This record gives sequence, structure tokens and C-alpha cells, in this order.
Amino acid sequence: MGSLVLIVEDSSMTRSMIRSAAEEIEGMETIEAANGFEALRLLPSQQFDLIITDINMPDINGLELINFVRKDPRFHAIPLIIISTEKSEEDKKRGLQIGADAYLTKPFKAEEVQDAIKALI
Repeated sequence: MGSLVLIVEDSSMTRSMIRSAAEEIEGMETIEAANGFEALRLLPSQQFDLIITDINMPDINGLELINFVRKDPRFHAIPLIIISTEKSEEDKKRGLQIGADAYLTKPFKAEEVQDAIKALI
């Protein structure tokens, strides 16, 4: 049985790069959401093993999404990875404080994404 990852990213190119990296790991499947709103709609429909989210998105941003996930008993235990252009130590600290388990910055290498996924699943 494989693992299911929800990728939440408004850039289709970045989404596909994350998907490619994740799906190189044996047994890994992905579902994509173009924004936080779509992610909230998808969350109850599947049993996700991991969420990878951007921060800067239209509608519901990544921080709001993480906040929602961490407060909902159905989803609060799902590991979360932030992949963002926000590079400062302050941004990383804030992301981890609100509930992310890992914080990667763009541009990223496929190996970084894979290592973070393997560490959390």
C-alpha cells in the first residue's frame, strides 16, 4: 500500500516538479490542489499521509491552510512540509511554529523534497 501526498501550490510548473520528485519514491501517489481552497475541499475526500504546501497563494494561503489542518481533529496528525520563496529565518521559524514539520525554500532540488518526504512518512 502506497502513501498519498496532497500538493498545494498555485504554480502548475512548481506543482509538477514537486509531483515528479515525490512520485520517484516507490509507492508514492500525489493529488494536486491549485490553492488552499481546493485543498480544503480535497482533504475530507482521501486519507492523506502528507501535505506539501506553498505559503503565498490566492484565496486561502498556506499559513491559513496549516492553521486549519492543525486545528481539525480529522487532519491534525498529517505531517506538513512548506515549500516557499520566503527564505528568512523568521519565515522558517513562523512556519514551523504554526505547525509545519519541515520548511524548504525555492528553488529546491528533487532530493531535498524526497528527503523531507521520507523523513515524515
